[in-house]
Amino acid sequence: MKLAVGVRDLDHLRDLQAERARSTPPLRHLTRNQPRRAAEVLDGGSIYWAIGGALVVRQRILDILPAPAADGTPRAALVLDPALVPVAGRPVKPFQGWRYLAPEAAPPDLAAGRAAEGAEALPAALRRELQALGLL
Repeated sequence: MKLAVGVRDLDHLRDLQAERARSTPPLRHLTRNQPRRAAEVLDGGSIYWAIGGALVVRQRILDILPAPAADGTPRAALVLDPALVPVAGRPVKPFQGWRYLAPEAAPPDLAAGRAAEGAEALPAALRRELQALGLL
């Protein structure tokens, strides 16, 4: 799990990532620490993004690369699949850093076409709140 700090909604995350992938490919998320469970993460793992207090979307992690900072500080780059997969919304409390999710604790993917008719027309804040309650 990772907080998407400053991200308003799923569309905003999609736009930010599209720009990042265009300007500095491949699409990746930088983190200060090398994942301790890298083998598990690379065996089909995903990053679950918390937006507005709820886990609402996931992305497959394709690779983990060293990405040292300009001053030599070690960092890791999580190379992400550009596909964003909506998940059944689940509220989360604020946290720092990132957390591992056990497979049984991960929210299920929303089936393609499962979204309620007209859901995209709802204001983003209302859609997020309904997703967090598991109603959308």
